[in-house]
Amino acid sequence: MLWWRPYREIERRLGYRFRHTALLETALIHPSYRHEHPEIGQDNQRLEFLGDAALALAVAVWLHRRYPELTEGELTQRRAALTRPSALAEAGRQLDLGRHIKLGRGELKCDGQSRQKILEDAVEAILGAVYLDGGMKAVEQIFERTLLPILRQMATTAEYENPKGALLEWCQRNHLDLPVYRVIAERGPMHEREFVVEVCVNSTGTAIGTGRSKKTAEQAAALELLRKIRSASHA
Repeated sequence: MLWWRPYREIERRLGYRFRHTALLETALIHPSYRHEHPEIGQDNQRLEFLGDAALALAVAVWLHRRYPELTEGELTQRRAALTRPSALAEAGRQLDLGRHIKLGRGELKCDGQSRQKILEDAVEAILGAVYLDGGMKAVEQIFERTLLPILRQMATTAEYENPKGALLEWCQRNHLDLPVYRVIAERGPMHEREFVVEVCVNSTGTAIGTGRSKKTAEQAAALELLRKIRSASHA
């Protein structure tokens, strides 16, 4: 019997034992490493694509069960807060993925093990691997048992409950003009109206949000712009 199992520590932290460990190994191969080792069949990009979708569904299912009183727009807002890049990267840090990710020499020199994007992608790739190995039920179990406490901790901020207020405070701290919101589209029949709102802050950029009311759409747009700002600051 094989007494040593690669990546056993990650499995322990996830609370999940892979039947096909090659999936987990692939989830930890960054494209920069594959570029330097062309003999390797694939990197983690395809698994990342799959894991992103699996995570979104797991979060949506949990929110739908946990908050039956919330509207579609409010559920979308909370899902965005839970799955923002900085939260996923923090999950990667707490899972100690950095020292297990295989990186190319250039990324290693730039301390790629701690980069937000690389950690975020690795978390999503691992979830993609879990989906292929154990199905959606396994993904939901890992999300609720292992990832949710970390993601909720990261999302328990003013921007989670009041994105517009959080964006306003950020603008004031950075001496920028106040956010400007405008409705750019209205879709659907009157009884199922959906608003599309764009928010803009100086040269920082813009973001778009949707919702069943103008207020909900504005909150969603503010949250998306905050997500972009956080992502840019940790890139």
